[in-house]
Amino acid sequence: MKVAVYPGSFDPTTNGHLDIINRASRLCDKLIVGVLDNKSKVPLFTVEERVAQLKEITKDFANVEIKAFSGLLVDFARANNSNIVIRGLRGVTDFSYEFQMALTNRALDSDLETLFISADTQYLFFSSSQVKEIASFGGDIANMVPEIINEQLFCLIFCSGNRFRFRGLSGK
Repeated sequence: MKVAVYPGSFDPTTNGHLDIINRASRLCDKLIVGVLDNKSKVPLFTVEERVAQLKEITKDFANVEIKAFSGLLVDFARANNSNIVIRGLRGVTDFSYEFQMALTNRALDSDLETLFISADTQYLFFSSSQVKEIASFGGDIANMVPEIINEQLFCLIFCSGNRFRFRGLSGK
């Protein structure tokens, strides 16, 4: 069985991420979407929320599993019997960073292969960071994220008792 891992922070999940999940799921028997719990960053959504969001978004994909992880990607891949890492690319700057990471991961585990999937042209021009920035100013992100993310992000920003942590909205 070919098991691939698609790691990321998914904070928030974008339609670009969903496109990569869709396309990568056709290349393997099982695709594990690894949601990184990076202790050095303050995410918009908790790792539990991101896992729940992705489970809802991918519920119709029979061969996709969502798991949280922390630590080294090579350890996560090994623990899930995978030697394939999927990474999405939007452009040259993504490639430079991702290529360096692929080489580093390969140095840590010589059996680990990284497959790059180029983003569909309609998703080339935005990132999770840009989505958060646009949303923080009340911009329309409906065409950039799945509906559940759009709703939850809107509520996170504008509902009472929000915990939005972006400049201009946190009051700090």
